[in-house]
Amino acid sequence: MTYSTESIRNIALAGHAGVGKTTLFEALLLAGGVIQAPGTVERGNTVSDTDSQEKARVHSIDNCIAGMDRGDCHFNLIDTAGYADFRGPTLAALAAVETVAIVVNAINGIEHGTRRMMMHAKQRGLARMLVINKIDFDGANLAALVDALREEFGSECLPVNLPVGRGRRVLDCFFHSEGATDFSSLAEAHQRILDQVVEINESVMGQYLDAGEGALTPQQLHDAFEQCLREGHLVPICFVSARTGAGINELLDVATRLLPNPAEGNPPPFVRGDGTPLQISADPAAHVIADVFKIVNDPFVGKLGVFRVWQGTIRRDSQLLVDHGRKPFKVGHLFRLQGKTHVEIEAAIPGDIAAVAKIEEIHFDAVLHDSHDEDLITLAPLAFPLPMFGLALEPKHTGQEQKLSNALARLAEEDPCFRIEHHKELNETVVRGLSDLHLKIMLERMRERYGVEVETHPPRIAYRETIAGHAEGHHKHKKQTGGAGQFGEVFLRIEPLERGAGFEFVDAVKGGVIPGQFLPAIEKGVRQAMEHGAIAGYPLQDLRVTVYDGKYHPVDSKEVAFISAGKKAFIDAVGKARPIVLEPIVNVEVAIPEHNVGDVTGGLAGKRARILGTDTQRGGELVIKAQAPLAELVDYPTELKSMTGGRGRYSLDLSHYEAVPPTVQKQLSEAWKPHVEED
Repeated sequence: MTYSTESIRNIALAGHAGVGKTTLFEALLLAGGVIQAPGTVERGNTVSDTDSQEKARVHSIDNCIAGMDRGDCHFNLIDTAGYADFRGPTLAALAAVETVAIVVNAINGIEHGTRRMMMHAKQRGLARMLVINKIDFDGANLAALVDALREEFGSECLPVNLPVGRGRRVLDCFFHSEGATDFSSLAEAHQRILDQVVEINESVMGQYLDAGEGALTPQQLHDAFEQCLREGHLVPICFVSARTGAGINELLDVATRLLPNPAEGNPPPFVRGDGTPLQISADPAAHVIADVFKIVNDPFVGKLGVFRVWQGTIRRDSQLLVDHGRKPFKVGHLFRLQGKTHVEIEAAIPGDIAAVAKIEEIHFDAVLHDSHDEDLITLAPLAFPLPMFGLALEPKHTGQEQKLSNALARLAEEDPCFRIEHHKELNETVVRGLSDLHLKIMLERMRERYGVEVETHPPRIAYRETIAGHAEGHHKHKKQTGGAGQFGEVFLRIEPLERGAGFEFVDAVKGGVIPGQFLPAIEKGVRQAMEHGAIAGYPLQDLRVTVYDGKYHPVDSKEVAFISAGKKAFIDAVGKARPIVLEPIVNVEVAIPEHNVGDVTGGLAGKRARILGTDTQRGGELVIKAQAPLAELVDYPTELKSMTGGRGRYSLDLSHYEAVPPTVQKQLSEAWKPHVEED
């Protein structure tokens, strides 16, 4: 079918794990005629859960996108993962939609994922709606749940339909005011939501007060309703049973008649190169601007860049640019995604979600455009959680180092919360994710897709060393091997600097006893010694080295001699200057339910943490602020998950370095097997 931007509805299904998002996704596609029979998560035959890991674990891990037509309306639906371990792709989906439908389990009620997605959608300025699923299950107290939602998220949460016959069907209460329901009153619910909608628009409010509800046209009601959603003045509540299909058509009616289309939602936060906001127009005739919100490395199709068109029209054979790229690429094939199926299309208009394949320069969050006038435009980045859980890894089989590097790069393209770090000083490759489960899934995907198996172990902590006192060092380097010899003698002193000051090298040589041409060689030798450490094998920092005396030979003195002399003189001095090991101290913010505060603060205290304070958040959540040694937090993700039933979350950032306790320094020193290079 052909459709316009005004008839598109882009909706992401989000919420806590286990609320039935994938089952609801199936029910919506069934109602739209896309599938003839709904699949189930248990049987592994749904449109969205196609990955082998999703089927094995019986839950979503990645986003799934599918389109459907209903009447004159075209829907782009995105099914997202509910587990916090896979938040990266879930949050990325928010960059492609106007509306987030947060699904709530009628039995379990408000869960951590409910709060999290309501917060993220609000921060992004998206329209939000609450979809209560499993309304036909025994034990569902829907009236109490509505009260709880209003208590938690505000009085702007109001039902737009109500269940009937113990959840066997649903009645609209926005356009209708008569009928019996399981709780409340259709007339009362109708009046409450109508009052909420009309009060935000002065002209509609005046007409409503003067002539009554009958004087308002469906378009006026839509405009006022959409304005309420855009301004956060209304969060509609819908009721469904994805299992039986109750409320599915009513949910689609609400979406068709009342939810914002791509020309109506809050404008996306695009900015120009100078940082000023850019107003985007959903004009199909304007210059193209599209944002890549998903990357898929398909073993058959190749690299697939999935994007949302915000402005202009992308046609097959179009010429597009990526970010600041000077060379355009040709859109040889343009796809619409239907789960794992790629349907070729001729064009994508504003509001469409589409994909192009085999364009290597495309990356997550890239801006696609067709004019150099848009070279410096970017979309304000989403706030992703920091991936703090780390694993150091190496290939299980020799000779696969390059294959491992390529596979990790492909995986990192797909998930904005999967990071790769190469620690040169520690000779380690470390991957970081949101949890041990997150990393386990990613490494299993790497084995299945790319045939790379790895050995893993906890990453090493980036300790440092420094000195606590002043000292002097001396070394004479002298070699004679029959021909020209090597000679260099260095006297130097070292002293500590304040934390974070780094390294200073001072030339205090008088009278030319060491020619200036050899000073860089002495500094090079000192820096080499600093890299290898003095007592535990970690780099030295925060000290000043002053070279004040020495000797040279007009024939035998060479750069290599002064490198060695500088290194050995420095090592001599460090041994006398009370060397100490420094450990990274991080700022920790832990968000938890209030009733877990005792366990969490006690656990942090046992990790040598200093509690700095607490902040109370809405919804019974507490944020604990502390500083702790990074080495004590290696297993913290698992511990916090256990203490809080999966509801706790935390973030870290480096604060400073400070000396380790003497017992820790002794352990590190004993574990280090120093290797002294022979000259």
